Amino acid sequence: MLVHHSTRLIVAPLARLLFRPTVEGRAHVPRRGPVILAANHISALDSIIIPLVAPRPVAFLAKQEYYLRPGLKGRVLRTCLTGVDAIPVPRAGYRSAQAALELALDVLARGRAFGIHPEGSRSRDGRIYRGRTGVAWLALTSGAPVVPVAVLGTDRIQPVGARLPRPGRITVRFGPPLRFAAPDGRPGGALRRTATDEIMAAIRTLSGQEPAAHYNEFSAG
Repeated sequence: MLVHHSTRLIVAPLARLLFRPTVEGRAHVPRRGPVILAANHISALDSIIIPLVAPRPVAFLAKQEYYLRPGLKGRVLRTCLTGVDAIPVPRAGYRSAQAALELALDVLARGRAFGIHPEGSRSRDGRIYRGRTGVAWLALTSGAPVVPVAVLGTDRIQPVGARLPRPGRITVRFGPPLRFAAPDGRPGGALRRTATDEIMAAIRTLSGQEPAAHYNEFSAG
């Protein structure tokens, strides 16, 4: 934990210098207890920037292969992921949706904040895609509130395929928490779909993105 804290002390000021983030709605994030931060996904930077500007630590899952990349890009990525307490997940586990959700559920059971991109993969065209229902399963199973989050500008700073980010301005907006409850304690499929659509609508309201009516099928996250 000391290593993570020390790394964060380096990464956070550097991020503020390079990206000059504007942060809106931080008061919407509960300071204690389990909470899910559900965000749009337009750049690899998203899951690094959100924990740096949130009012409390936020854990995202990160593919273990990110920690193994060679060269300067690999070192920068490892430093950033370590600084934001990302949780490395083996490739097979990452691709197993239920295995990833169980890891997330454990984070929430310990009263922590967990970040998730319901779209799955990054948007290549700027639209916001249909959300996958894992986010609703987490909310309904854990009872944790969901804070919708919109990140803007990261797609210009580090678009898909870019080796390293470039300086620029980023905006992060946190919306009011959403709460969901399964009537019989079991999050059925129809309820998960309805809750997920509500979460995505809240994110879209914050981001102003044009909606896509289908899932984002790109495999890269």
